[in-house]
Amino acid sequence: MKSCFGVLLYCLSFFQVDISESYNVKDASQILAQSNAQRRNFGNLPNARLPPRTSNSSHCRSRPLDLVFIIDSSRSVRPGEFEKVKIFLSDMVDTLDIGPDATHVAVVNYASTVKIEFFLKDHFRKENMKQAISLIEPLAAGTMTGLAIKKAMEETFTEQSGARPKSKSISKVAIIVTDGRPQDQVGEVSAAARASGIEIYAVGVDRADIGSLRLMASNPLDDHVFYVETYGVIEKLTSKFRETLCELKAEVVQDPCHCEARLAFQRQTQNYIQDLNAKHILSFQKVEQMMAHK
Repeated sequence: MKSCFGVLLYCLSFFQVDISESYNVKDASQILAQSNAQRRNFGNLPNARLPPRTSNSSHCRSRPLDLVFIIDSSRSVRPGEFEKVKIFLSDMVDTLDIGPDATHVAVVNYASTVKIEFFLKDHFRKENMKQAISLIEPLAAGTMTGLAIKKAMEETFTEQSGARPKSKSISKVAIIVTDGRPQDQVGEVSAAARASGIEIYAVGVDRADIGSLRLMASNPLDDHVFYVETYGVIEKLTSKFRETLCELKAEVVQDPCHCEARLAFQRQTQNYIQDLNAKHILSFQKVEQMMAHK
């Protein structure tokens, strides 16, 4: 019986050596050493470039949209706060590709009345659009959010106003920014807007009613409802919307030494041998236990 166990132990040892030699390594530490050496060599290549980071703005452009901002300028929004909303809109414009064949932008301003500040067809240069945003004035009293959504749906998301026809499959997106509770009904009109193909994002600030935001927004709600405590931090949403509205166009960068492929292979090899070593040790322990009971 002991001779059988000896043969088994010999076979296990031979199997481990065979696997290690097939990968041209002696143990996991050698893999790590090779991996570190290749990292150093790769970093010293004169023209070496790592694969692109997708968060780099130079590799990212917004997908074409028909985008309408619907902004609350009711009495509860103080003048300084409204200026921060305008900065947010301006920053958003900077993240987008604006143009006849790219993204079209409109702004709907509302309080107790609704004013279309400019249509989707009005501005195709960022400078002109940002200038128009800077001239927007608050409307003061009231919070007729439902009326604003209805007017946006009927008067801005139309081909006459610069929206593309359905045949072009351009996404229609509305971003609503409000800090209060609507004084009219928003559920039915929002449902009609969504049914017409408009994707709605609802941004609540400070005293905004979360229930109303959820009634307005598209599903899934976790992706379409946002809340910030003050207008002072609303600009933080710019990067969030940029991720949402952005279509990554990362260029393909060649790996001149194939270092990334080698490192990936070595990591896989290391994991495999570590797993094999663990199984090997477990087998020895079981054999020792069996021999101890003989």
